[in-house]
Amino acid sequence: MKKIFLYLFIVSSLFSGCRPKGALVSGFTELSDPDSLQYATTWGNCSAGLNAAFGSTDIRYARTVMPENGLSASWAATGWKGERIYTQVVLWSSEDVISVKVSAGNLTDDRGNKIDTPAVVLSPVGYVITDAFLNGCSHRDKDTIASHLAADILHHNRTFNIPGRTARPVWVSVNIPVDAPAGKYTGNIFITALNDSTSLTYNITVQGLMLPPPSDWSFHLDLWQNPFAIARFHKVPLWSEEHWQLIRKYLVLLADAGQKCITTSIIDHPWHGQTYDPFGSMITWLHSSSGEWDYDYAIFDQYIETAMDAGITAQINCYTMVPGGNRFSWFEEDSSGYITRVLQPGSQEYEDLWRPFLWDFREHLREREWLDKTTIAMDERNHKQMAAQLAFLKETAPEFKVTLAGHYYPDLMPAVHDFSFNWRLIDQANSEMLAKRRNNGKKTTFYVACGIPYPNTFTFSPPSEATFPGWVAAAYGFDGFLRWAYNSWPETPLTDSRFITWPAGDTYLIYPGPLSSIRFEKLREGIQDYEKIRILEEIMKSSENTDQLKQFKKLKDLLENIRGNPESAAEQKRIEEGKKLINLLTGF
Repeated sequence: MKKIFLYLFIVSSLFSGCRPKGALVSGFTELSDPDSLQYATTWGNCSAGLNAAFGSTDIRYARTVMPENGLSASWAATGWKGERIYTQVVLWSSEDVISVKVSAGNLTDDRGNKIDTPAVVLSPVGYVITDAFLNGCSHRDKDTIASHLAADILHHNRTFNIPGRTARPVWVSVNIPVDAPAGKYTGNIFITALNDSTSLTYNITVQGLMLPPPSDWSFHLDLWQNPFAIARFHKVPLWSEEHWQLIRKYLVLLADAGQKCITTSIIDHPWHGQTYDPFGSMITWLHSSSGEWDYDYAIFDQYIETAMDAGITAQINCYTMVPGGNRFSWFEEDSSGYITRVLQPGSQEYEDLWRPFLWDFREHLREREWLDKTTIAMDERNHKQMAAQLAFLKETAPEFKVTLAGHYYPDLMPAVHDFSFNWRLIDQANSEMLAKRRNNGKKTTFYVACGIPYPNTFTFSPPSEATFPGWVAAAYGFDGFLRWAYNSWPETPLTDSRFITWPAGDTYLIYPGPLSSIRFEKLREGIQDYEKIRILEEIMKSSENTDQLKQFKKLKDLLENIRGNPESAAEQKRIEEGKKLINLLTGF
């Protein structure tokens, strides 16, 4: 009798008074599925009880649709030492399933070698509201545009429920240890519930080559960070100790993807307010009644120190000398308040504002031993503004490098250290020019943004599109990839990824927590592929194995035909074939 009472208590405690009568709480904070009625009939052939299968990482499994595509009772994968490989386990049921828990056992081979359980990370996938590309960069009304649920958030493992006629994917990340002996390993994933349980078996072949740690990857990843969004969402005072602790967690997650650039704001509103949480300046500009300038670098310094401590050390990008609207603000002692002026690059007023700052900033960076890795960064500015700014910078403080994203101006390129092509202009980046810039110690990447339908990283984009930056970079000869928003969240990012002016998900790649996402992990997967191709290319330079060289020639030929169109079935097939060739080449 006591057991029956306990069971009824557990079941009743999982229901919420704010939900429709009889609705089972899943354990996740998610909005209703706008498409649930449309797919209600898909559950007619669902097998009884808790169902589980391996799924594809290239599919966003819907919450209210019975999963059918890409499912398998087993999974086998191949990876290098130090690599992270992925799969999805998909759970579903036509009836309520209570207290679901997913766990993993050790991976072992037939010689007794073992990959311990902590290497297998299980992340129940959460859903957010998304929309569609529509006109790209344009105002959108949430109330009039069709919305959908998209699987994207990777939650930390937890116990959850599966309400009847719903599915719940679980993202599986296997971090192959660098010291794992090569061989074939077998492991199990266990799924238990209050009155049901099942398990799945999988195999991983560990190859002999090793992927270096993300800090040593050559791929030049530049995802812009927004510490102001962190303070707002977590409701902590800006630049408080609590804020700095949170910032570090987000930077550690970013460093683990191989991030190279630290995003800093040296003026207020460098992008003229294109985010829900506007950027303030990390440097305080003070103008005295005597005409002297003073600059407070305390926040700037602490952000750099925090990022470097988290593992991001290659480059410091300072935004910006050419902001949207050319508006500049500072504290004026005479008026005891902040004033704003519109100053055009090339004007006397502009140069009078920036000259003392550049001189002072240069000396500060030199004292901190950061000058060699600091760039003055701009994005999407016209030729006239850029030419004036570059000429002034060369005359005033030529020690500063320059980062620029946007339009390709051949006459300005020699002065730009780190240039990122807009995807629409990518065909202007010929291999000879890219190689010349690399040989001169310069970086050349590409970026996608709100006006580019694909390949992109919106919450409605197919997951496979997020791997394309790595493959496109390898195919064209780019050094890496830029995306303007790592964590510029909209108002409620954990439930609704839409923003009033951009396609859903355009403003962020990870979630508050910090929590990773399907998009972010698939981006990391493509970067790993880029690194593996680079390492194999070095190996091939000294290889005398005819068969190996023949297979590598196939890989190079395949890369020459990749043009970054995920809408093309042939393009998807090329990347799948490329992954197989990498595994084959590693096996020689």
